[in-house]
Amino acid sequence: MKLPTLKAKEVLKILQKAGFCIDHQSGSHITLLNTATNKRVIVPFHSKDIRKGTLHSIIKSSGLSLEKFLNLR
Repeated sequence: MKLPTLKAKEVLKILQKAGFCIDHQSGSHITLLNTATNKRVIVPFHSKDIRKGTLHSIIKSSGLSLEKFLNLR
């Protein structure tokens, strides 16, 4: 499955649907925490699209599969 180009706002919405809550923000990076799985994910919140490598790392850190992540869109 091909990785789409997403904005940070879209990634935040997907992660929040998956059970992540915003923990804190440090500069232009938002840290999300899932208390059920105790996973922590950092999302760069810039005006540009998130690069594919960074998006892949976010998905991997969240513990979600690519298919499940894209189904939450």
